[in-house]
Amino acid sequence: MTKSIQFWIKFSLLNLFIVALIGLLMRYKIGFEFPYLNQKNLQHAHSHFAFAGWISHSLMCFMLYFLDKNNILKYQKTYRRIIISNLLCSYGMLIFFTLQGYSTISILLSTLSIFIAYVFAYVFWKNLKISEFNTVVKNWFKAGLVFNVLSSLGTFYLAYMMASKNIHEKEYLASIYFYLHFQYNGWFSFIILGLFHDYFKLNQQKYMKIFQMFFLACIPTYFLSTLWLELPVWLYCLTIAGAVIQTYAWFKFVFLFTQEKRNDLLQIPFFLKYILLFIGFAMSVKLLLQLGSTIPTVSKLAFGFRPIVIAYLHLVLLAIISLSILFYGYSTQLIRNSKVIKFGILFFTVGVIVNELILAVQGIASFSYTLIPYVDKMLFGAAIILITGIGITAFFSFKEE
Repeated sequence: MTKSIQFWIKFSLLNLFIVALIGLLMRYKIGFEFPYLNQKNLQHAHSHFAFAGWISHSLMCFMLYFLDKNNILKYQKTYRRIIISNLLCSYGMLIFFTLQGYSTISILLSTLSIFIAYVFAYVFWKNLKISEFNTVVKNWFKAGLVFNVLSSLGTFYLAYMMASKNIHEKEYLASIYFYLHFQYNGWFSFIILGLFHDYFKLNQQKYMKIFQMFFLACIPTYFLSTLWLELPVWLYCLTIAGAVIQTYAWFKFVFLFTQEKRNDLLQIPFFLKYILLFIGFAMSVKLLLQLGSTIPTVSKLAFGFRPIVIAYLHLVLLAIISLSILFYGYSTQLIRNSKVIKFGILFFTVGVIVNELILAVQGIASFSYTLIPYVDKMLFGAAIILITGIGITAFFSFKEE
């Protein structure tokens, strides 16, 4: 089954290349003249394909690899159908969102992708139940599946508002943030942390306590995205508690991990250590930003400036999630190990860092309404670095050895 998973991971890299290509096109449309294709439609295609075709596809493949290497993989034909169905929906969404935006077909495909996620969650959960295995890792995976299913409630409430033509701006935004929170901080983050726990063999009870803190904090920290709703005092206090617990859990995890796995980290290739260090730094920045956003004035500033929101979303999607997927794929050899692929991943990582630095400067400057000269062209340049790096990685992954 590992050979089959390696084959599907090649599609992950191709899909990331497509995501980067759409991002490059959107940057080009902002910085230069390009009258073709609607920018809003491209944005919808970019986000839907990134979530389903790049991240969810990769995580499902890695989860199957986890089952396979531990000799507990069942229902192989069912999983294969799920992977293929998810990819078909992803490519369908890519095409129809690009051409039509929110149309009958694109909405149908995005709804179908949610039901495919439900089926995967059910089958994987059933598969885990029949095995006696590391409780910590199983809990990360189970929680990730639960949050993936939970996130869809935001999508269905949006559909209800649109169907009833009774759209309230605050409820509309709250529903979008509900979906995004439980995807970013639930499904994506919990599965990646579960994969890391398995990879580094973090099995002890102390890591179970860290999982419990992350799990308890995940639901109340949703309200960090809705502080503009003027929450009741008790809910606001619960939100702050969630942010504090999550931040404490992360730094406790980093301390335990670096103390316990120091020798293992020394054996990791230098470029992977560099990527892992950057992922850890980005995660720390993310959680500290979340903690800072509990201060009402900071929260109003953050949500009031689009560059801040864009910088934060890319920090999570690129610097944490995407680099974690590339790290895990290369270190487990699901992504073929070679000098040129290594170079491609490194080049992509440089693009992520450059992109985040530019977005951070733009975001900070927006507080004082200062315009950064040539910022659109600089972001276009960063997008070129990103697409070049992942283009090299994807091309040489498909190329025969």
